[in-house]
Amino acid sequence: MATYKRFEDLPAWNTATDLAVAVFRLTEAQSFRFKGDLVNQLRRAALSVANNVAEGFERGSTQELINFLYIARGSAGEVRSMLRFSIRLGEMNDQDERINDLIAKYESLSRQLRAWLESLQNTDIQGQRHLNDQSRADYGRKQSSQAFWAKMDEFKAKMEQGLRDGTWGNPEAKKKLLNP
Repeated sequence: MATYKRFEDLPAWNTATDLAVAVFRLTEAQSFRFKGDLVNQLRRAALSVANNVAEGFERGSTQELINFLYIARGSAGEVRSMLRFSIRLGEMNDQDERINDLIAKYESLSRQLRAWLESLQNTDIQGQRHLNDQSRADYGRKQSSQAFWAKMDEFKAKMEQGLRDGTWGNPEAKKKLLNP
């Protein structure tokens, strides 16, 4: 798993920012002219996705990051809702292709955020704010232990397969197993 030190390096933030730029460009189109409230809210929601990813990341605790990622996901849904409304309004037919493309990209971003949320909810890491020398050492030991047991499980599976197919006693097969 990658470790990010700055929100600017986060794939979700970069995607959200690129999509916000695309929303701003879309709403500059002539067909969005005189739709001030819609344009304003659409732009604000698009910016909200990236801003909430950044703010949650900077807070320094996993729980706060989770909370802000849920807000970001909600804003992504709000953008999709307004884009779908724009299509139903029927006054922006010249932009339907761009709008549908953005809807698909925001759906993908929502899935990306959901996957990140699921991984965060299944971790015992409390976040940078809670790290100290002891918790870093404990985490490192736990990671090493998990890697060791994963290797042991892999070795056991290969050994059992070798016993089943009769290659376990074969010195060449054993050498391959021990030195992959």
